[in-house]
Amino acid sequence: MSEVQLKDALEALKSTGVRITPQRHAILEFMIHSTTHPTADDIYRALERTFPNMSVATVYNNLRVFKGAGLVKELTYGDSSSRFDFVTHDHYHVICNDCGKIVDFHYPGLDEVEQLASHVTGFQVDYHRLEIYGTCQECLSKTAQAQ
Repeated sequence: MSEVQLKDALEALKSTGVRITPQRHAILEFMIHSTTHPTADDIYRALERTFPNMSVATVYNNLRVFKGAGLVKELTYGDSSSRFDFVTHDHYHVICNDCGKIVDFHYPGLDEVEQLASHVTGFQVDYHRLEIYGTCQECLSKTAQAQ
């Protein structure tokens, strides 16, 4: 599945005139395979051995290109670093208050929220975002062990 996603994403970039560099390809491939919603620094650290001349700025610039092409969403939460999510489908996020881990979840009943909001308010709704905060299993286990 992810190979098809990579091929489709590369074709989408090429169709908009974006040149596919080895770094760009590697960053996109990393994003597709990532389930952790990485920061630009996370991506840089994961790829720096393969691309020793690549900078964090290169990662940011490529993420900006991917975001502009609609391939990546930038997730911002307060003052912490932006995290990035490869766009595969509409979904929501559960965020750990302790470690910052972000987990995807999908609930079809929430898909109607935009239509209802538009109907009730008269707004043209462009998008919505739902975040749920709590404590992940790993942090709960650490807390239990410490007690």
